[in-house]
Amino acid sequence: MATNDGSRSPEKTEAMLSTARSVIRTCLQVRREEDVLVLTDPDTADVGQALYEEAARVTDRILLVMMPPTQKTGKEPPLPVSDIMRKNRVIIIATKDSMTHTRARAAATREGARIVSMPGIGGIAFESGGMTADYNALQREISGMGSVFRRRRRVSVKSVAGTDVEFLTGDRWILEDTGICNRPGQVANLPAGKVFVLPKEGSMNGTIIIDGSWEGRLLEEPLSFQVENGIVVDISGGDIADEISAVFDIARSGLRGSRRDLVWTVAEFGFGMNPKATKLVGNKVEDLVVRGSSYFGFGDNSHIGGTARVGVHLRGSLISPEVSLEESVIVSDGKISTR
Repeated sequence: MATNDGSRSPEKTEAMLSTARSVIRTCLQVRREEDVLVLTDPDTADVGQALYEEAARVTDRILLVMMPPTQKTGKEPPLPVSDIMRKNRVIIIATKDSMTHTRARAAATREGARIVSMPGIGGIAFESGGMTADYNALQREISGMGSVFRRRRRVSVKSVAGTDVEFLTGDRWILEDTGICNRPGQVANLPAGKVFVLPKEGSMNGTIIIDGSWEGRLLEEPLSFQVENGIVVDISGGDIADEISAVFDIARSGLRGSRRDLVWTVAEFGFGMNPKATKLVGNKVEDLVVRGSSYFGFGDNSHIGGTARVGVHLRGSLISPEVSLEESVIVSDGKISTR
């Protein structure tokens, strides 16, 4: 039974428990001697409970913590929760708002915890779509793509909506977003399944049309970004474009010197590989992994090795892009070429 917000009522379906088993046994590979902490809140309580039940089948060293709603991505959890996080080896975060960029998460990582986060996850999203992928198979496919990117640095992205942009890669393609989180200190978002790269700073020129979703909001009107030398010089697209401009203006006002000019950096490019994520649904994590879609990130690129440390990073997804490396098309019509 669905509630008004699209999540499930507390009665857990077999599909929900099956996904929970995948998270516990495949993604995290929890062992019986490990301490496990599940963090949830009132909006995601059914998912948290399912994860708790499945973890309890593996270990009795399990704790479920119901947090108050944060109302804001990146807000620090209550101090007692932060303390508990530092004392557990496995942490599962199933909350409405992301905690990935909190000091509490960073402290737990330094202590060696491995962490999976599912921001905004509801019952329906948990038991269908990208969360139901075979993550072992996905890891094999993504990890095996290294040869596709070798010695190919020039990237072209086009779409029927009007995207036409080229850039050079500034570092290696990142092939670790596979859903498998089995090493100390590792952090993963679920659903997983994308490959991404740092565009070389100053190398990108052209037009980006975000026609799918923006930060988990399905778009009725496309967003247009004009890019010169790796920096957005103009944005249009109605009220959402105005909202985006306001966010970046606030970020710029808090910076000094040359960093102010880097706020509008095109910070990240990636494309989705998850075969169970078949369409954009308006979830900021799942929309990035839809197979055959692609996305651009804007703002801070320091998390993948760039120099634009500007404190804001926002992403938007494209529908049906064509992505080429040098002369080879690797994404087209929703299909991935791994040759």
